[in-house]
Amino acid sequence: MSTERSPEFIEAISRGLSVITAFSAEYPSLTLSQVAKATGLARPTARRILMTLQELEYVRSDNGLFGLTPRVMELGMAYVSSLGLWDVARPHLEALVTHTHESASMTQLDGPDVVYVARVAVPKLIGLRVDIGTRFPAPPTSQGKVLLADMERREILQRLSEPSRSPVIPAVQWDQKSFMDELDRVQQQGYAVADEELARGIRSIAVPVRDCEGHVLAAMNTTVHAAETSLDALLSRHLPHLQEAAAAVTEDWARWQSLPSHVREREVPAVGRIPLLPAEEG
Repeated sequence: MSTERSPEFIEAISRGLSVITAFSAEYPSLTLSQVAKATGLARPTARRILMTLQELEYVRSDNGLFGLTPRVMELGMAYVSSLGLWDVARPHLEALVTHTHESASMTQLDGPDVVYVARVAVPKLIGLRVDIGTRFPAPPTSQGKVLLADMERREILQRLSEPSRSPVIPAVQWDQKSFMDELDRVQQQGYAVADEELARGIRSIAVPVRDCEGHVLAAMNTTVHAAETSLDALLSRHLPHLQEAAAAVTEDWARWQSLPSHVREREVPAVGRIPLLPAEEG
């Protein structure tokens, strides 16, 4: 990758973002020295940036330790809001969770990882915490398989050759040949399953959400506890509801995209009226 910078490149912004991204789930609190080391910045520079971010309420400090504040989530939500994706998906995710009583999410790809852009959770104990902005390596996730299956093989390999930015180490490591064969099956059948591959005890199923041209825009999934829900139950009981919800989001997204930009915001509440399948008994 070229290290040449555009004449318009603003170094201060780059340094500020590098400080924010130095924090993670694995390292939620850092000293000034740790921030300087992680970013490659001189201590005085790192300190000035931290003080600026603290004044802007993106960073807090306590006894020499710095950490991010919830306000940082506004940066990620700005991306989601700019797409309108969360507004379009929310009523369908909520209805899906009402039917299945299981958590449902939507993700998009960022390099070799999936990043959560929408989520409706149920209060169940599960091995991994998931919030908007959480990232996981794509191969061991049902959503990652759906998103990768829509790509050319060369692009898939290029993405997966990059290092993951997720702190999570998958329970199952991917093998190139078998994984590519699985992606071919995912593309043909229209859904993907991850059976305790990301973490033990977690089982999920995902389907694509498409834009108005038929391209895969995001992946939607339902996540269950493996001890409570068998693979057969996941396919027979939850997959139909998930497919119905994803189809509804796809239809509403296409309608939203067709609107003039100046009326999209006021039209968003009108979407989400397509009913899901009735809940199964038992």
